[in-house]
Amino acid sequence: MNSRDTRRGSSRRSTSQRRPRQTSSYDEERRRRSRGGAGEVAGGRRLPLVVIVLLAVVAARLVWLQVIDAPRLSARADAMSTTNVAILAKRGTIYDRNGNVLATSVECRTLYCNPSAVGDKNAAAQVLADKLGGQASDYLPTLSQDTTFAYLKRQVDTDVATDVISTLASKDIEGVYTLADVKRVYPYGATAGQVLGFIGTDGHGLSGLELQYDDVLSGTDGEMLVERGRDGSPVAGGASEIHEATDGTDIVVSLDVNVQRVAEEQLTQAMDDTEAKSGNVIVTQPGTGEILAACSWPLFDPTDSSTLTNDALKLMSVSDSYEPGSTFKTLTMAIGYDTGTINKSSTFSVPAQVKVGDDTVTDVDGRDYMMDMTPTEIMRRSSNTGAALVGQAIGADKFAAGIAAFGIGQKTGIDFPGESAGIVPSRDEYTGATTGAAAFGQGIAFPSIQLVRAIGAIANKGTLVTPHFLVQKGSEKADWGQGQQAISSEACESVIGDLREVVLEGTGQEAQVAGYDVVGKTGTGQQALDTGGYLDDSYLSSFIGFANGDDAQVLCYVGLYGTAQHGSAACAPFSAIMSEALTDLSVPTQN
Repeated sequence: MNSRDTRRGSSRRSTSQRRPRQTSSYDEERRRRSRGGAGEVAGGRRLPLVVIVLLAVVAARLVWLQVIDAPRLSARADAMSTTNVAILAKRGTIYDRNGNVLATSVECRTLYCNPSAVGDKNAAAQVLADKLGGQASDYLPTLSQDTTFAYLKRQVDTDVATDVISTLASKDIEGVYTLADVKRVYPYGATAGQVLGFIGTDGHGLSGLELQYDDVLSGTDGEMLVERGRDGSPVAGGASEIHEATDGTDIVVSLDVNVQRVAEEQLTQAMDDTEAKSGNVIVTQPGTGEILAACSWPLFDPTDSSTLTNDALKLMSVSDSYEPGSTFKTLTMAIGYDTGTINKSSTFSVPAQVKVGDDTVTDVDGRDYMMDMTPTEIMRRSSNTGAALVGQAIGADKFAAGIAAFGIGQKTGIDFPGESAGIVPSRDEYTGATTGAAAFGQGIAFPSIQLVRAIGAIANKGTLVTPHFLVQKGSEKADWGQGQQAISSEACESVIGDLREVVLEGTGQEAQVAGYDVVGKTGTGQQALDTGGYLDDSYLSSFIGFANGDDAQVLCYVGLYGTAQHGSAACAPFSAIMSEALTDLSVPTQN
């Protein structure tokens, strides 16, 4: 085979192995093209037309925002800012036992400014001074700050804030605005101010029950993110994000606002009459431990910041320790009866003087002769020497155990800040003088709330309960327990008989309340010096008692510190306060 034949033969084989050329009709080609084209995607599928349109719109918008409108948006961003504004929770209301509102929160306004937007700062300062008080110079530093946001005054009454804004607008002064706020108000003014306490500008309690129950009353603040313009004013329709506040819980306390008012009035009068340095009053229901009234001098007015001192904010009856004096003889006799050391017919030959350790004890009546006395007579005469003999007869072990059973030297658990345990020696700290001296209220010191609790146990047939203010929070009743037995009910009956004689025939006659069986004990406690010994002519004049003797509904303590007078000086204010409390609680008379 020649070369031409070979090439020709090879060409023919190649041609015979190729696939036949496909041809299509005009209609087939048209259908193929209608399925492909510009909208075709991988796999031969096509995007819906609406998606294509949307993508085109988005792309166009991005071009507009990033290129064409970018300068305007940048300028707007420079002119805008966002501020986190607290949405204050409404603090819970405090009610007294009869439903009277003692403290509540109301809506008000906070004034603030953008100093850079305030043109005539002097004129603005003068308007603020005229409407809010103070001098124009008080507001100028704030109006002149190098910032776009500064507080001018918080918790302004709404009508006053509206007047400020209106007056500034009439003078074409811009840059001062208001925010929603809440503030605490006290419908009874200064009454019960010490007990209630006060709250700070952050809305949280700083003293008293406002502090004690802050977690219940305060609730949880919310927050709002607000867009503001360069002048500091909120932008209408601007971006905002709101987290709502959760309001606080209301509480009911044991105070009786009428008894509280009389207690404060009587304490104030007694301070003037006796020239005492300080004093305190406590009124309770001995069966429950509920406190009807409590106050100490100086008083505190939550509506007047000038009364805001450390002494005014505390309750002396809870925080301050003093030697109780002769009121403590009540517990000495109770321990004596309870331990069987004495009974109603016991007789002590009481000398004019008794040696207690290295000290010589005498009676205030100046008696210089021996006298036989029963426990009742020792109490009626308030004999120091007689009480010292009873204490020595009880003995250190039983005496120490007895006062511990009454809770003396221990915190009572009262729901009020700052409680002190006092200075009361433990049994292993006793000296030869401790029992004899403590028997008539010397050598030991503790807050008067402990005495109120202990004497309350005697009024309550021997059961020791916790003194307290809280009665209810929200719909939940407070549970303070059933108490514990300090002494026998029989011992209580014996002591109550002694206390009745003190009021009827002894040192406490001025404590009587017409129609009621008042029982109680006077006290004249010497005031100890830090360096040892006692102050001359400076006493704790006090009286503690309850009514009615056999069915006690009200107990009251009055203590006047740093007075030159004896315990009977506290009887008159006691009588007035007890009269109000017995009437207010509708306690029936005995005759």
